[in-house]
Amino acid sequence: MREFPSPQAILKLFERNPEKTYRLRELVVELQLRSSEARELKRALKELARARRIVYLKKNHYALVHKDHHPISVTRPSIHAEAAPTAARGPNVVSGRLIGHRDGFGFVVPDQPLAGTDLDIYIGAEAMGSALHGDRVEVQVLRSAGPAHGGRLEGRILRVTERAQKTVVGQFHSGPRFNYVLPFDHRIPFEIVIPHGQEWPSGEELAGRNRQFGGESEVKGAAPRTTGRRSAKDLDGMIVDVELTTYPRPAALPRGRVIEILGRREEFGVDVEIVIRKYHLPHRFPAEVLAEAAAVPQYLTERDRAGRRDFRGLPIVTIDGETAKDFDDAVLVERQPWGNYLLHVHIADVAHYVRPGSPLDREARLRGTSVYFPDRAVPMLPLDLSNGICSLNPHVDRLVMSCLMEIDPQGRIVEYELSPGIIRSAERMTYTAVRDILAGEPAACQHNASLLGNFRLMEELARILNRRRDERGSIDFDLPEPLIEFDEYGRMVGITRSERNIAHRIIEEFMLAANETVAGFLEGRNLPSLYRIHEKPDPKKVLEFEEIAATFGYSLGVELPAAERVRVRLRDERERYPRFLERADAADLKITPRHYQRLTKRLEGKPEERILSYLMLRSLKQARYSEENVGHFALAATTYTHFTSPIRRYPDLIVHRILKAALGREGGSVRVQGVASDAAHAKPDKKGAGRLSHARTLREAAATPAAVAGGAFVPPQELQALAAATSEAERRAADAERELIEWKKVSFMAQHVGDEFDALIISLIKHGFFVELLDLFVEGFVSLASLGDDYYVYRERQRAIIGQHTHRAFHLGEAVRVRLDRIDREGNKLEFSVVD
Repeated sequence: MREFPSPQAILKLFERNPEKTYRLRELVVELQLRSSEARELKRALKELARARRIVYLKKNHYALVHKDHHPISVTRPSIHAEAAPTAARGPNVVSGRLIGHRDGFGFVVPDQPLAGTDLDIYIGAEAMGSALHGDRVEVQVLRSAGPAHGGRLEGRILRVTERAQKTVVGQFHSGPRFNYVLPFDHRIPFEIVIPHGQEWPSGEELAGRNRQFGGESEVKGAAPRTTGRRSAKDLDGMIVDVELTTYPRPAALPRGRVIEILGRREEFGVDVEIVIRKYHLPHRFPAEVLAEAAAVPQYLTERDRAGRRDFRGLPIVTIDGETAKDFDDAVLVERQPWGNYLLHVHIADVAHYVRPGSPLDREARLRGTSVYFPDRAVPMLPLDLSNGICSLNPHVDRLVMSCLMEIDPQGRIVEYELSPGIIRSAERMTYTAVRDILAGEPAACQHNASLLGNFRLMEELARILNRRRDERGSIDFDLPEPLIEFDEYGRMVGITRSERNIAHRIIEEFMLAANETVAGFLEGRNLPSLYRIHEKPDPKKVLEFEEIAATFGYSLGVELPAAERVRVRLRDERERYPRFLERADAADLKITPRHYQRLTKRLEGKPEERILSYLMLRSLKQARYSEENVGHFALAATTYTHFTSPIRRYPDLIVHRILKAALGREGGSVRVQGVASDAAHAKPDKKGAGRLSHARTLREAAATPAAVAGGAFVPPQELQALAAATSEAERRAADAERELIEWKKVSFMAQHVGDEFDALIISLIKHGFFVELLDLFVEGFVSLASLGDDYYVYRERQRAIIGQHTHRAFHLGEAVRVRLDRIDREGNKLEFSVVD
């Protein structure tokens, strides 16, 4: 059987004609390949381009890199070298963050949108200089491509102002001339050259890693120790972390030295280690941070208890997942004699232990958030705090910040109180256990008989709050999430859809109520604070969704006053007729949360629900943190913040500090009367005669400075920087969590190559379509090349892929039968074909 040509054979073809530019079709002929092998050839060419052996010029055109540009024969730039000399900033020079692409080019996202456009700036491969994905850069805007091409801006990197990639994780390859590491992040399109003598970590680095693994005698995954001399060949195929010592130039590959050996890709736990380093997640606490955490007593003193409301006699409980170990929140609902509900939300008082500017605080700010993987977590705070004294563990005294809300039968908050408190959780409950209790499961009810009435009352109030939220237009997509299942040995055995039961909804409603209440209080006092905002969607995204939804017979029902019809060019040149879109300015697009809410309700239980709910979500902007309150679109809330998770989110800790400072200014606690949304902005009850004072189990206490210790107001300028940094940390954590789940899925599906599945088409592109398996929470790709019965073309207007001769069509949302053909481990992708 004829073998596909090796990279060396392909390279020799270029070397025979070093000045020639080859088209892909020419290469297929020269290498005597079949047309069906063009895709594999293109993949090989991309790898050669990534290695800087050839260069991709334009549409499927390739040429040899000049000999003078060979990475071995040039002078290396220093690690401090920039892409170009610092230039005086002018009107065409902007700052931003670089988003790299695996093919060598990139885009700069400006810090401030450029006048007249919200587009990113395209940076060609030849204009990237030494910049890498994630770097902060200064870029000179050279030109605009004009309206015919979407008004795309183009530029070149002038200099790198902040490096994002100081280390790179990848697979080590030994070679006769030089060793190199191939990065796992495809947005770094270079091999990292490892000079001889730099292949092994230093002794101090090895010892440091051993300490991180609890004093193990061997580095996890490292080659066995031998009495002989170590060779780079021992590392071949190993996953390593590399510290960059030089950055790329047009004529030189970057260089680095190995600082960590993680093991082989297929070994247990190595996938998590790769993702942690790929996303540069801080995962090792500095010694001074661990020392400060260890010095915190794991018990409360009389000074800690002084001046706090005492809730220890109440049946307050935590409700969390089965594997949770850090408990931020505890809840209780009491029925008032006059028919209202008294909702208790008690949140761990992390600010009492993590003081501004301390080593603990600096590390928490750096991390921004805890990161949760299927089989482990990377916490924001050391375990002595996150799982210890800060966690609201059962049957022990813990400090809290308490939010008590009196709620009428219509779901309106008529009065609330904010104060430092102390609780003793009566029980550590799980979502599953509470679900079983509320479903009347006999064993669960019997085991928690003393709390049964409390949970019934929680369910009753949660439904009232949900109905109230629904009436104002709050959106609830209820999209399922993947749940990775493991056996007792930590091996993955399945992928299912996570359940969102009534217990999840109870906690969700209670946390939403507390977050809104605290946000309203701080805004009502005109205190600079961090808000959780969700802006109105981009009109273009809304209109794009409307166009797709119309093919299913649905619409958001948005009115478009002052709209104009715009003729646009189709991607498919064969389409005879122009397509028209309605375009409107943001101010003219009268879109509200209720438009989305109505459509989600119409879609409930329909075959199109999964597709259109996903596309609706994509049409919305991402929620983020901001020092300016613009409301929360999806929640239909005028003011919202994050207050309820200070163990795992840094913005919540900041809000706690601001709240404690505000309470300290008002005597240690505050009680506010009002109705509905007015309650948040009403004046405090100076006489203390509010109904909350009738709660017989509450014990009055004079506030002391210790009770509000750790409080601090934050200047607006610092809040702005915190909002940007924590929003970025949140996105980084979400991307890392999502990628690891994809790794787990690909590993699990390796045993199912050749198997057939029922699937749903969830997305169409010009090269093929993506499917989601109905029985597993797994996605994959069906390429047009795999559809061998016809020549298929993507018709954007019809939102379908159609055969030219048979007219067979594949539509968005259509059910298909597919077979798993191939696992792409490098790209963590699954390749399917349609089964006729």
